Amino acid sequence: MTTAYINRIATAVPPHDMHGAFVRFARTLLDEPRARAVFDRMAAKAQIAHRFAVLAPATDPEGPSVDASCVYSRGRFPTTAERMQLFEKHAPKLAVESVNKLELGAEAGRISHLLVTSCTGMSAPGIDLDLVEQCGLEPSVERTMVGFMCCYAAINALKLARHIVRSAPESRVLVVNLELCSLHLQHTNDIEQMLSFLVFGDGCATSLVSAEPTGLAIDRFHAALVPDTRGLITWKVRDQGFEMFLSGRVPAAISQGLERVAGTILDGHPVGSMNHWAVHPGGRSVLDAVERGLGLEPWALAGSRSVLERYGNMSSATVMFVFQSILATSQPGARGCAMSFGPGLTAETMLFHKD
Repeated sequence: MTTAYINRIATAVPPHDMHGAFVRFARTLLDEPRARAVFDRMAAKAQIAHRFAVLAPATDPEGPSVDASCVYSRGRFPTTAERMQLFEKHAPKLAVESVNKLELGAEAGRISHLLVTSCTGMSAPGIDLDLVEQCGLEPSVERTMVGFMCCYAAINALKLARHIVRSAPESRVLVVNLELCSLHLQHTNDIEQMLSFLVFGDGCATSLVSAEPTGLAIDRFHAALVPDTRGLITWKVRDQGFEMFLSGRVPAAISQGLERVAGTILDGHPVGSMNHWAVHPGGRSVLDAVERGLGLEPWALAGSRSVLERYGNMSSATVMFVFQSILATSQPGARGCAMSFGPGLTAETMLFHKD
């Protein structure tokens, strides 16, 4: 059976660091001193230093707007239609930047399949056709959009890419994971919802998957659904944007769920046999939960914690940022496990190795 490889990975983020501005703005929405104290404590513990957004932050985020364009103004946040117009404007630019960083050159014409994941915006004609027009892809490239699968969509896209390569070994699959999470900030004084917004940022990752034996070999996938957790993570389209709910029970559910299915995820391999862990950094508490649930050594999630600190949670793109550093440093013979979490509560996992 043909083996599929992640040959190359490139990433891109917008130019505007919005983390500090958001923290300052969010504090002003919380009227109760107790809620503000909780937010301050959680912001300090988040282990996030930077998050990037397509909108430039306001010079004074404690003023009338959190962003310089006054899209998010006090008392008047944008409608879903306005947010989608912003997605149509900014998403193609970031996607093209990420693809260009792969430096495909003449190889662009050899791309046979294009997979795009996003849960933060949609339009038609969409990002897939923008990439065909601007990145030298053949108009006949087979295009697939993977929509609204949230943080674990990148693993599902790699799963689909592997199916394509195994069924047609000459295929060269371009996978684009693009999210503009910052377009869905909500005007709220609900502390739990506010803490959800504390971790999300914008970013794009692009990878090339083929049968060419370079990079990381894809070995196996396993999806684990944690029972009785359906309502812990939700992502709904509403009149004022897409509304996120992220329960404080998520870390405990992840930890307990991984304890039960670790042997299946690792296909019988001991935890200690894994040299690399590409774990989606959904938040500091999520990484702590994975560490507890699998009994990992502190070094195991260093790459994921570094991505969280530098970029925050960029939904589907994030795990590929972790993969990028593994691809650059992995030695022959190394084995690894990747996982991302999302609504369900679902853990999408993948085993890989370096030849």
